[in-house]
Amino acid sequence: MHIAILGAGYVGLVSGACFAEFGVDVSLVDSDASKIAALREGRMPIYEPGLDRLVADNAKDGRLHFADTLEEAMAGADAVFLAVGTPSRRGDGHADLSYVFAAAEQVARAAKGPLTLVTKSTVPVGTGEKIARLVHAIRPDIAVASNPEFLREGAAIGDFMRPDRVVIGVEPGELGDRALATLKRLYRPLYLIETPIVATSLETAEIIKYAANSFLAMKVSFINEVADLCERAGADVHDVARGIGLDGRIGRKFLHPGPGYGGSCFPKDTLAFARTAQDLGAPLRLVEATIAVNEDRKHAMARRVIAACGGDVAGKRIAILGLTFKPETDDMRDAPALVVLPELAAAGAELRAYDPEGMTPARPLLPAGVHYATSALNAALGSDAVVLLTEWNEFRALSPDKLRGAMRGKTLLDFRNVYDPAAMRAAGFEYYSIGRP
Repeated sequence: MHIAILGAGYVGLVSGACFAEFGVDVSLVDSDASKIAALREGRMPIYEPGLDRLVADNAKDGRLHFADTLEEAMAGADAVFLAVGTPSRRGDGHADLSYVFAAAEQVARAAKGPLTLVTKSTVPVGTGEKIARLVHAIRPDIAVASNPEFLREGAAIGDFMRPDRVVIGVEPGELGDRALATLKRLYRPLYLIETPIVATSLETAEIIKYAANSFLAMKVSFINEVADLCERAGADVHDVARGIGLDGRIGRKFLHPGPGYGGSCFPKDTLAFARTAQDLGAPLRLVEATIAVNEDRKHAMARRVIAACGGDVAGKRIAILGLTFKPETDDMRDAPALVVLPELAAAGAELRAYDPEGMTPARPLLPAGVHYATSALNAALGSDAVVLLTEWNEFRALSPDKLRGAMRGKTLLDFRNVYDPAAMRAAGFEYYSIGRP
């Protein structure tokens, strides 16, 4: 099979490289010509473990191509995937679908024959039906499908190769039957390892994506609020999480307390899901509460730092370990650091930050006065307090004695509960964590 993918960002590039690994002939195209040029030179526009090698191997073997034009990418394609951005629309929180509709129209006008147009981008319910009307007015033989992605940054390749399920939404009638057959053929390698294939309508597939992300976001906000309760009651949130997570109806995942969720999906998807539900007259109160709890959570982390420093951080040097919203990615979108660091800087703190992959994308997003260190210990040098925001593995391996020796003060705020409290206190720290007595 041959497919074209419009959008060489996170979803498009990972999906394209993984489809190529399945043996599919894949052409990637992007409106940003510099991104395509970089990929041809072997330079990755994003950091994702293992992606550089996967892209290089499949490009070398001739299965993964980087096209300059949509027409070039679509030549002979059985399916075209839309993997363009759907950011939150400024002002109201709805998903901005302008890129999706523009891309769909471009595909319809460039098509030379029947094909399947697949929306990989995360879109609100009803978008697929609008895309179908748009493209059918130009090319009635184009079949429209929805195939949402469920990729975790930092584990995206494994998620694509060994997914929990594949969701395929199609329009009714003969076109939908053709689209379903095309996508089942494309995903045959996963079918052979008994991956569940969920075939449904366009509308249902779109809701599945938003409902899945919103439910996981709710779990994160729930355990963060429970962590606050544990602190007041003298309980241990990790034991609580394990105690409820062992219940198969609840599950262990996404019950890790921290400074709030961020990234490319949860913040914008929960907001768009809530706004769409409001417009349809079926408000999602739990999702709305999740959004509010998470937003306040990030501000609460800054307040915790100031309180631990005696109520005033003016003139104090504070080291920040980790800037990205999670480890194993360079993604800064909606990271807690984007709230915590500006509030500390506004309160007069001198900030020294270190992140293994996130410092370059963080620079234009954070206050100008932030100093970017060469290592965790370098960031901690002469600091009055250290704040761990992102749980990169190299931070887990830090020697408590070396960290304490680099500092001027002794305050350590572990917002990911990476360290053992007894060991940190034995090393001389005033140690603060989340939801532990």
